[in-house]
This record gives sequence, C-alpha cells and structure tokens, in this order.
Amino acid sequence: MIQNEYLQGLMERVIDRNPAEPEFHQAVQEVLTSLVPVVEAHPEYITEGVLECLVEPERVIKFRVPWVDDAGNVRVNRGFRVQFNSAIGPYKGGLRFHPSVYEGIVKFLGFEQIFKNSLTGLPIGGGKGGSDFDPKGKSDGEIMRFCQSFMTELFKYIGPDTDVPAGDIGVGAREIGYLFGQYKRLRNEFTGVLTGKGLSYGGSLARREATGYGLCYFTDNMLRDHGRSFDGATVVISGSGNVATYACEKAMEMGAKVMAMSDSGGYVYDKDGIDLELMKQIKGEERQRISVYAQRRPTAEYHEGCRHIWEIPCDIAMPCATQNELDGAGARALIANGCYAVSEGANMPCTPEAVELLQEAGVLFAPAKAANAGGVATSALEMSQNSMRFYWSFEEVDQHLKQIMTDLYHNAAAAAEQYGKKGDLVSGANIAGFLKVADAMLAYGVV
Repeated sequence: MIQNEYLQGLMERVIDRNPAEPEFHQAVQEVLTSLVPVVEAHPEYITEGVLECLVEPERVIKFRVPWVDDAGNVRVNRGFRVQFNSAIGPYKGGLRFHPSVYEGIVKFLGFEQIFKNSLTGLPIGGGKGGSDFDPKGKSDGEIMRFCQSFMTELFKYIGPDTDVPAGDIGVGAREIGYLFGQYKRLRNEFTGVLTGKGLSYGGSLARREATGYGLCYFTDNMLRDHGRSFDGATVVISGSGNVATYACEKAMEMGAKVMAMSDSGGYVYDKDGIDLELMKQIKGEERQRISVYAQRRPTAEYHEGCRHIWEIPCDIAMPCATQNELDGAGARALIANGCYAVSEGANMPCTPEAVELLQEAGVLFAPAKAANAGGVATSALEMSQNSMRFYWSFEEVDQHLKQIMTDLYHNAAAAAEQYGKKGDLVSGANIAGFLKVADAMLAYGVV
C-alpha cells in the first residue's frame, strides 16, 4: 500500500489497465512509493497530469518477425518496441532477445530506462524493445536472417534523433552488426541509429566494459561514503556476461577478490578467486557453459542451479544476471554471512522482499537504475561521437563514465536527503530521475 491516496489510486489503475504484467507493476510500485514526499511538496505533478502520463507509454509497437531456419522452415517470433518517454531526448534503451520477452517485460524495462537515462544527466529518453527469439543454439545464418527480418519492421520507427536502440540480453556485437547492416541497407544512410556497434563502423571504445565498470564506480562512491572500499573485500557476482565480467575486472583492479560467478545453468565458487582470463576465454571466446570453468580450474567447484550462490560468504554482492534473481532467502543468507553492500548490475535483480530485508538490516544498497546506468551513459557518449564523426580514446570515455557515475551517486544521495530519506538510494534515484523528466513534461503542457 502506497501511503498517498492519489498514488495508490494510480497504482491500482496501472494494474487494471496492464493485467498480467507483474514486472511492470513491480517497477511502477517502487517508483510511486518513492515519490510520496515529492508529490506532497509539489502537487502540480498531480494536477497537471504528469504522473498519469508518466506511467503510460507514448507508443507501443508490436509486430511479427518471420524468418527462415537452416532447414528451410519458416519460423515466426514476436517483436516489440516500447517508446516510453521522450521528454528529455530521443528514446534510448536496449533490445533483448530471450524466450521470456513479452510486452510486460519490455514495458518494465522501458519504464526503468526513463529514470536511469535521466540520472546520467545526458539528453536521452526511455525506451526498450526485443523479441521472444532465442539466439542460443542458432547458427550465425539463422541469427542474421532473424535480425534482418526484425529490423525490416523496426526501422520505420527509429532514427538517430528519434529512437536509438542498443544491445541487451541475447543481443551482442554480432546481432548489433546484423541489425545495423539491415537498417543501413533499408535507409541508405550511415547514422548513429544503434549503439554498441563494432569499432570499425562507429562504435565507442569502453562501451563493452561500461556497465560493469560503471557499477563499480558507483559502488565505490557508496562504499567510501560509509568508510569502506573494495580493497581487501570479497565479492560474489551472479552472471558471466559483459556486465558481470567487467564488474569482476574492475572490482579486482580496485583490490577485491571475486569468489563466484554464474550462468543460467549454475554457478562456480573458486576459493582462490575467479581467474578472469580463463572465465573470459570460456564464456566470451568459446561460448561454453560455466561448468567448464570448474573442469579447467582445480580450485573451483561447480553447483547446479543459481539461487544458492548468495549463500557464499562475501562482503559485497553484485547480482548481474536477470530480474528477480535475488529473493528473500538470498537476502537473509547474505545478511547472516555479514555482507555489508549489495549493488544491482542487472535490471531489477532483487525482489521487493529482498530489498526491504537488506535495507532494514542496514546493508548498503545500490539500485539498478542508478548503479547500472554506466552502459546507457556510454551509449549516449557513442551517440555524441557519431554526431561529431569523431572517436575518443578508451581513457577519455572511461574518464567521462567515471565522472558521470560519481555525479549520479551524489545526486541520488542528495535527493534522498532532501526529501527526508537520507541513505535510501532507491528513493533517491527514483526522485532525482523523476524530477528532471517531470519538469520537462510540465514545460511542454499536455502532450
């Protein structure tokens, strides 16, 4: 129950108008709960309809994606693009190819993206897209044909000043290349319409590392604000994709020892600390299951299933795999083992129960929309470089990223304190992200 009559009524309307979309409901509930002190101080956000507009996407695009597999059979998937809010800039958000994708997942991700993008301080709005297509087990030819079919419909709705998609789960450098090539062919123009591109055709240095590095930069600021640091800390990271891999890399550079990582099948625990180069070889180059790591590393052990990874004693936990992966049982295990910080690298990886338990126990908690904003921030930096027809060095991009994440942390912390929620970065991030977007919406009038 949200402690404000208007906001509670709005939440009930969201549920009624968007049935069977629990992820979207969860995301909206969190934001509206955080905004109670804001709307009480600024009733114009209610009277001018800003909040009613905010929870309704500007546009939802849903389409079929027919493609031909290697056996010559016609297959059909569903494609989605939710253009949620463009108050402060063109829609910006990734594309996810995964069997779990449906309209509710895309709306949840697009809604979160509004505030995340606002928090970066850069002029980008919120959107998200994807398909229930599963790239696992598909040949390069099948993935190319799917991507070309997907873009043949999507290209009508995107552009460098309208909507700039990027990658997400299931959409890496290979998929971005196929998508960009088809867009270029259809529009006969070379523009920065996608980010996460290869370096040979407009990509940015440090983009691959950005989300994981940014997660650690944000976490480092949070830790130092409370007299702690990565130096000498033990860390458990779920996932083994780009976010997890480069969070592991940066945490180790900062002096931490990473004890465990995972994939969808299970997790590995390495008592001597993760051998990152071996992990990159297995998961990045060879695209093998994480169980192979334990076969090649005598100090490691593999466990089927992922939920027990949070029972490994650690100082800092970084869930970097997928939504709602860290539940109440995982939070209790972390608390019992003395974990003092949890930073979300994936989108909404902690359940509401887990977040409540962690905050009540005094665990430092970095919410995803703030902590994992480094990826989209660097995507916006890629857009800037594309507009200038110019490239920055890795060090320049990384320095911009570090400054953005530092400013983001302090802005979220300050917003929390201003509205009577000192130390609550969930509320602080929601409030700081909301204010910029809401003020822009007010300036436009009813649109």
